Amino acid sequence: MRVLVVTAVAAEADAVAAGLAHAGYASPGAQPPERPARFRRGGHSIDVLPAGVGPAAAAAGTAKALARAPYGLVVSAGIGGGFPGVAPLGSLVVASELIAADLGADSPDGFVPLPELGFGRDRLGAPPALREDVSRALGAVTGVVLTVTTATGTAGRAAELLARHPSAAAEAMEGFGVAEAADQYGLPTLEIRAISNEVGPRDRSAWRIGDALAALTDAFGKLPPVLESWTSHEH
Repeated sequence: MRVLVVTAVAAEADAVAAGLAHAGYASPGAQPPERPARFRRGGHSIDVLPAGVGPAAAAAGTAKALARAPYGLVVSAGIGGGFPGVAPLGSLVVASELIAADLGADSPDGFVPLPELGFGRDRLGAPPALREDVSRALGAVTGVVLTVTTATGTAGRAAELLARHPSAAAEAMEGFGVAEAADQYGLPTLEIRAISNEVGPRDRSAWRIGDALAALTDAFGKLPPVLESWTSHEH
């Protein structure tokens, strides 16, 4: 099994790496900064890559890594915003769908998503059996994770997103980009978000980034057996 985990920034990658170390995966040796850090246990390896912020950087970094090595699964991971009443601070969310929530066009009648414009897709799904197994193992919420290029900072914007995507549990900035790149290689994608803030009015004093990173570490300490079982069955 070889899994690629893509984060936005180094702090998220470090949190993932700490969890893998707790799970018994050996720390990597020195790697060029543009290459994923590889962690191994037995015949399994999990590579961790901080690809950059936003869907474009995430897609480009994922595609570059996938061109260099064979993988069986790609995981988009990191912290994100949770919709109040669905995903509280410090909780984990596993995506049922990864949706590019602001990919489309504005109009006098409101937002028009990309498929309605006839220009392609704006969502990809995670393998149902895998996401259910992962959610169960992590005690996570399962729901739609929205990929945005502008993080939500007002109540009005949050309400607008929920009106279009009532099953949304979380918001982040990379998942759909990672999934789009992975799908070009015929690979499934899983997205896991640890919730650091509420989706709504921007209030940095209320953010709990440290707690979210700790939750991400805990998640990746529990995740490897599920991934190992799934990839062994699939391949």
